[in-house]
Amino acid sequence: MPLPRSGPSRRTRTGTVGTPAVLLTALALLLVLPGTAEAGGEGERLAHPDKDWMGSTISINEGISPPADESSTRTLAASVEGVDVSSHNGNVPWASLYKSGARFAYVKATEGTSYKNPNFAQQYNGSYKSGMIRGSYHFALPSNSSGAAQANYFASHGGGWSRDGKTLPGALDVEYNPYGAACYGKSTAAMVNWISDFTKTYRTRTGRDAVIYTSATWWKKCTGNSTKFSKTNPLWIPSWGTSVGSLPGGWPFHTFWQYTSTGPTVGDHNRFNGAYSRLKVLATG
Repeated sequence: MPLPRSGPSRRTRTGTVGTPAVLLTALALLLVLPGTAEAGGEGERLAHPDKDWMGSTISINEGISPPADESSTRTLAASVEGVDVSSHNGNVPWASLYKSGARFAYVKATEGTSYKNPNFAQQYNGSYKSGMIRGSYHFALPSNSSGAAQANYFASHGGGWSRDGKTLPGALDVEYNPYGAACYGKSTAAMVNWISDFTKTYRTRTGRDAVIYTSATWWKKCTGNSTKFSKTNPLWIPSWGTSVGSLPGGWPFHTFWQYTSTGPTVGDHNRFNGAYSRLKVLATG
């Protein structure tokens, strides 16, 4: 929708109304509408991708918040501590995180088909240099372009994989739409097809099955609790409390558990469901 032209004022029933620059600026901002801000074309912009970190929409939509006690008294037979970060974390103090016990990291690489994390190099390479096993993730926007298009964009901009024993398969972050309707205007069947389009394309590009990050509530609402991916794609479940809770989609177990969020300074805290040796197997493929 074009903006009103600046210049001569126009006449209304109540008098003469001008179009000062501040009004035009406000109108321009309003034109960045939720769900339509990015469609994958060159030069297009997203409204707030820096705020779209892994799990950012879940507390708002599901009414949960991180627990006050983050000392991690949760019990698992064997587990490995890790973090996930995005551009809103800025330059991450990786040496300090490694010293505190974090042994793996996932870094946001892309969103849709036009956004790339401006802090990706420091975060992705920094975690690797600190001694962590690292991986990257893509924030899905199923209403904006096809799953294949977004998988290709992700694989080409940080979502690749190498058999070096320190690179985890890429993750698909599929959660509530930060720009509009929770399920991106898709039926459950259409959403399953979109996710399948992404995962198949990602496997073709990298040889690995993408990890799927999603909440049980969103998955049930937006995919009809599809069991299509439970035998191929590792599950990453957010459950900010003392237990993982029920799993969606027929997954018999989770691979990663995001158990709390600590805000913009040190990222979200996660646990790998297994020993460090098993984490290395996942990285090796």
